[in-house]
Amino acid sequence: MKFMKLGSKPDTFEADGKFVKYAISDLDSDLTINVGEVTFHLHKFPLLSKSNRMQRLVCQVNEDKTDEITILDIPGGHEAFEICAKFCYGMTVTLNAFDITAVRCAAEYLEMTEDADRGNLIYKTEVFLNSGIFRSWKDSINVLQTTKSLLPWSEDLKLVGRCIDSVSSKILVNPETITWSYTHNRKLSGPDKIIEYHREKREENVIPKDWWVEDVCVLEIDMFKRVMSTVKSSGRMNNGVIAEALRYYVAKWLPESMESLTSEASSNKHLVETVVFLLPRVNRAMSYSTCSFLLKLLKASILVGADETVKEDLVENVSLKLHEASVKDLLIHEVELVHRIVDQFMAEEKRVSEDDRYKEFVLGNGILLSVGRLIDAYLAHNSALTLSSFITLSELIPESARPIHDGLYKAIDTFLKEHLELTKSEKKRLCGLMDVRKLTTEASTHAAQNERLPLRVVVQVLYFEQLRANHSPVESVAASSQSLTPVEKTLMPSRSRRIFEKIWPGKRESSNKSSEVSSGSSQSPPAKSTSSSSRRRRHSIS
Repeated sequence: MKFMKLGSKPDTFEADGKFVKYAISDLDSDLTINVGEVTFHLHKFPLLSKSNRMQRLVCQVNEDKTDEITILDIPGGHEAFEICAKFCYGMTVTLNAFDITAVRCAAEYLEMTEDADRGNLIYKTEVFLNSGIFRSWKDSINVLQTTKSLLPWSEDLKLVGRCIDSVSSKILVNPETITWSYTHNRKLSGPDKIIEYHREKREENVIPKDWWVEDVCVLEIDMFKRVMSTVKSSGRMNNGVIAEALRYYVAKWLPESMESLTSEASSNKHLVETVVFLLPRVNRAMSYSTCSFLLKLLKASILVGADETVKEDLVENVSLKLHEASVKDLLIHEVELVHRIVDQFMAEEKRVSEDDRYKEFVLGNGILLSVGRLIDAYLAHNSALTLSSFITLSELIPESARPIHDGLYKAIDTFLKEHLELTKSEKKRLCGLMDVRKLTTEASTHAAQNERLPLRVVVQVLYFEQLRANHSPVESVAASSQSLTPVEKTLMPSRSRRIFEKIWPGKRESSNKSSEVSSGSSQSPPAKSTSSSSRRRRHSIS
């Protein structure tokens, strides 16, 4: 940290309790100055020789025939005034990044200019700022932190702007040229360990592009916004690094609990809206902010009552990155909002040109398939869904996003398991979402034994599974039933077994249809033997 030493005389200021201070001297005090709640007993000559404002104030009290001055609006309060007073006495004072802003503003207030005395305090503080503070990375940030409480003085004196220029210009330098220390949370050192990088370490550690993020994230939100806006507008910073800075800032300053978020809703609302304003534009080609981060930010925006435009912007951004989301991320939101996100995703999907769709397929992005799997998993894990919301959300997913219906079947089965009160017609509506022809063998086997499914669905599953197993056309499905062995039939639950036997009674068709109708048996001994064997087999498992 940079510092500047002013004056050479010993500090002779002493305190009489907490609220009274005086300068020890051979001469009695001839001026009383009340600064806020602290009273200073000082001498006119040192103060008047450095401060034009004090000259006017003393003239005014002389006219009023008093020796007491009250100052209520000096920036920096009694602490900054005391430093200025000591400078007037020529006493030793040391300035650093944490008090230079207050002293500079107080010196301006007291009009400690060059026309009052050469080498006055305004001049000295400006030299320190320009030659020391603004050349230092961390000192520039520390000074910027102090400017908020000293507005509008710090703004009018361009201290804020100069700090922002200093910080942003250093952010934009080539990392390979950095010679100053900075703070960086290295993943290899553990999630919570902070390491100071110094010049001598650079040979063994490559300086990352986001080296500046943690230092800048100590700033309060308004100053952070101004720094980030300057960096963004330069066009020289990678959007991914900007997104990482925003993610880190939210993790550092935005409370995780719902109670904390809502108890300080006003400040948290401002933070969320500012971060959304700074977010790099999301698109499918470039992933700057993760979908998980955007969904959490969306949840926070709802809880703190952010403006509708902010929430709409987040919904749009999430919809563009929905294929990257996890079920856990979606479950923190109400189903109505998930419906809006999926609906917007599908609207965007329709706008994708055929060329872009082909590129996505060739590159293996599988965006649409990923969203299909995501929503099926969401339907399976959200126990708060109603039948209508389940159906409505499921129907948003096009057939092209569900080449296999295993995920949808799992969701339907879970819903049936958790809603035993469903009527037959409701079960029919629910299962009507599923195409049993798109179930894998494993899912079909499970469905054939699933007594929660309506009878019609089980019949369809058995029917198409037999077609698949024998690669047979529909017309010859009866003959294919003979491929099931007695053991395989025994493994079926009783209801599925009865259904199977009703559809395919194990009887081989005779070439003579009239004889089959009249006698119900085959005309040749071999056929009769087969029929008899089939009946015995059915009897043994019933």
